This record gives sequence, structure tokens and C-alpha cells, in this order.
Amino acid sequence: MMKIIRFLDEVGHERIGLLQVDGSAEVVVGDVFGDLKRTGESATISKLLAPIVPTAILAIGLNYRRHAEESGAKIPEFPILFIKSPNTLQNPNDPIQIPSHLKSDEVDYECELAVVIGKTCKNATKENALDFVLGYTCANDVSARDWQIKRGGSQWCRGKCFDTFCPIGPAIVTKDEILNPNSLGIRTILNGVEVQSWNTDDMIFGVPELIEFLSGSTTLFPGTVIITGTPHGVGMGRKPQVWLKPGDVVSIEIDSIGTLTNPVIDEP
Repeated sequence: MMKIIRFLDEVGHERIGLLQVDGSAEVVVGDVFGDLKRTGESATISKLLAPIVPTAILAIGLNYRRHAEESGAKIPEFPILFIKSPNTLQNPNDPIQIPSHLKSDEVDYECELAVVIGKTCKNATKENALDFVLGYTCANDVSARDWQIKRGGSQWCRGKCFDTFCPIGPAIVTKDEILNPNSLGIRTILNGVEVQSWNTDDMIFGVPELIEFLSGSTTLFPGTVIITGTPHGVGMGRKPQVWLKPGDVVSIEIDSIGTLTNPVIDEP
């Protein structure tokens, strides 16, 4: 299985590699979106980075049937798009920060399948959409619900765009290893307790449909990351509600991809 990672080696150099079963990396050179060459050189991973720095983060809301039900929302006619800004990117194992300057008391987790676009894509069809995919990784669409719902003026972006609110990783699993992205088990583990557990087959709009929609009259550049919605079980929908707090540890697990783990702290 080819798992592409971005990491710092033992002397602090940023490298691209293939994750090995022993936890080391085989260094690769070249362009992730083009001619990537294996070197056979092994490197120690001193720090894992987000596997890609996205050119854009396109996010889909209310894309699981059960999540729409728990939110009391109608099934949407078209995918609901919002955008997360580049500052939201966070590495595996680095902390999610609870906003304290622009304070939030209702920060939520959302396990999501992330799709990484590998080549320039415009006006894709459902039939050829997956041809434009490099691979898949895990994402956590961290959301400040108070800013998203009560204070955002009907727009979601304020509650979705605080620093560290989009951890992704640990690796990009290339598309040849995942023939159907809409048949994967997906889970959130909060402090060792499973709080979300479902399957990507519950998406209202599957990955091919999302790419077709998002690329309509719109160019998706290589490095675009599409986060595809979350299943039911979010903290906002639980009784009593569950909000992230300093000291928590949250992990996103997706079958065939891996586990993305982040601790939670107050904003420094």
C-alpha cells in the first residue's frame, strides 16, 4: 500500500516519503502530482506533518443522511459548500486550539474523509471524476458551533476557520488502494471512547458526485482537498452535548487509511 507522508527527518529537513510498516519512511523525490521517484533511502521520522499543504480546502456540510437527521435539517438538493482557510491546517499529533481571544465554548469534532485532487480538474463527470484523484486521507473538520450557528450571520466560515481547525493526515493513501471511497468505515475516538462510527456509504452525495459538482465551471487545482462531510454522533447532536476541552485527545480513524490524532489545548 502506498502511503505518502510529509515529515521532518532526524536533522529537521522536510521530506516527502512513503510510510513503511516499521514506522520509518522511504524517501521519494520529484513531484507528488507528477513523476514521483522512489530512492530506496530510509529516513527516520522525527515529526509527522500534514501530508499536503492544500491549494484550497473545500468542505461539504450535511452530507450524511443520519447527520442531517440529528441536525434537524432537510436533505439538501445540491451539495452544501463552504471553504476553510489555509490557517486551519494542522499536523497530526499537534494540538487543536480552543479559541480564547475570539472565545468559543462550543468546539466540536467531525470525522471526515478527505479527497486530494491530483491533477487540474474542470467540468468532471461522475464517470471520470476519480481519474483526477491522487488519494485519500483523514480530516477533522473542527467547528466552533456558537460562531457557526449563533454568531456567524448565517455563514458557517467564521466557526470553521479558526487556527488549527483542519487537522489532516497521517498519510495520503493513493487511489489505486481504495477502489471505492464510499465503502469505508469512519470513526471518531474521544478520550478513548468511540463517539462516531459509521460508513461513507451513507453520504448523500458520493465522492464522484462531489467532484462533478465542485468542478462545474470551476477549476480544481492539484492539491485541492475536499472534505466530504461527517456522519452522526457529533458533540452538538449528543444529549447532553459534548464539547472539546483542554486535555482531550481526539482521533479520526478511517478504514484502509489510518488514524489522525490531536490533543486539545487552549489557544496560547
